[in-house]
Amino acid sequence: MKSVNIAELKNRLSAYLNDVRAGEEIIIRDRQKPVAKIIPFRSANDAETEILALAAQGKIKLGSGKIEADFWKLPRPRVADKTLQEIMNEERES
Repeated sequence: MKSVNIAELKNRLSAYLNDVRAGEEIIIRDRQKPVAKIIPFRSANDAETEILALAAQGKIKLGSGKIEADFWKLPRPRVADKTLQEIMNEERES
């Protein structure tokens, strides 16, 4: 999350709005005191926007290109059946 004083925001508004479009949140300060926050506008059904926002926050990394064939030869993660069942039940409840 970025933080910016009002004067800097006014001088570089387009650049900061581009950051917001990419999913970044901006805290606006007046004399170093936070007064507002600019957050990306997202529709509830826009999964692509959500993915881009997560990438902008550094929470995920977007892939590039095709998955290599060797990937499928790697051992799969081992997760206990009980753990999988609990996860599935939680997912269904939400």
